[in-house]
Amino acid sequence: MEQNDVEGVFSMENRNFKLDTEWNMIHYPEKPRGFGILIIGDERHFVDEKSSFWTQNEGKWTLIQKLRETGYTVFYSNLYGKHWGCEKAVKLAKRLYEYVIRTEIINENIHILAEGMGALVALKLIDMMEENIRSTVLINPILSLKDHLDQEKEHKFFYKKLMRELSQSYEQEHHQIVELLISDQGDRHVKPKTPTKIIHVLSGNRAYKQSNLLKELSVKWEDTNSPVTVCYMLPEKKQQIAQQVTKFLKQHEKVL
Repeated sequence: MEQNDVEGVFSMENRNFKLDTEWNMIHYPEKPRGFGILIIGDERHFVDEKSSFWTQNEGKWTLIQKLRETGYTVFYSNLYGKHWGCEKAVKLAKRLYEYVIRTEIINENIHILAEGMGALVALKLIDMMEENIRSTVLINPILSLKDHLDQEKEHKFFYKKLMRELSQSYEQEHHQIVELLISDQGDRHVKPKTPTKIIHVLSGNRAYKQSNLLKELSVKWEDTNSPVTVCYMLPEKKQQIAQQVTKFLKQHEKVL
C-alpha cells in the first residue's frame, strides 16, 4: 500500500479508502467481467469513510446496482469536493485509476462515466490517458466552464457562489479566474478518437440552454467525423439511463 493510503470500511460489495486527504469508494460486481468504470460526479457528489452520494441518492444507487449486476467494478473519489475541473482533481483521478489498476483485477483500459462538472475532469483525463479510455458517457455535462459561468451571470446569487468555488478550487482571485477562462477555450474539446455518448436530460431552463450549446457542438463533431453521439431525454425517461449506459459500454469491449 502506497504512502498516505488509509484503509477504511470494507465489505464484499464495496470498499472505502483514502488517497491523500480524499475518501474513495469501490463497488464490486456480483459476477466480475473484468472491466472498470471511473465515475466523476457533479456538484453534489461526495465520498466519506462509510458512504457516498451515489449510495444515498436513490437514482444514482439504482444505476450503481445495474452496473454491478452487469459485472462492472465501479470506483470514484471525493476529488476535493467542488473542484470544477481543477488540475489537482484531475491528478487525483489519474492517481485513483493507477491505484485501482494495481490493486484490483480489471482490464487497464477503463470506461468513464461523468456527470455535470465531472465532465471537465473527464475531458482532461482523456487528453492525458487516451490509450487507457475505452469509452466515455457524459450525463448533462458541463463542457465549457466559460459558457457555464456566462450562463450563471443571469442569476447573481449562483454566480457569486460559483465564483467563490472557482477561486477556492483553482486557488486564484476572482479577476484571475475570468482571465484564465477567457484565455483557455480548450475545455469544450471531446477527444475525437474516444467513443463518447452524451445523455442530456431536458429538465429545467438551464438544461434547455445547455442543449443549444450541444446542438452547436454536434455540428462540429459531425463535420470532423468524431465518434460522439448525443441522446436527448425527457425527465420521466430517466430510469432508462442505466440501460443506455450499459448498452453503450458493451459496444466498446470487443477488443481487450
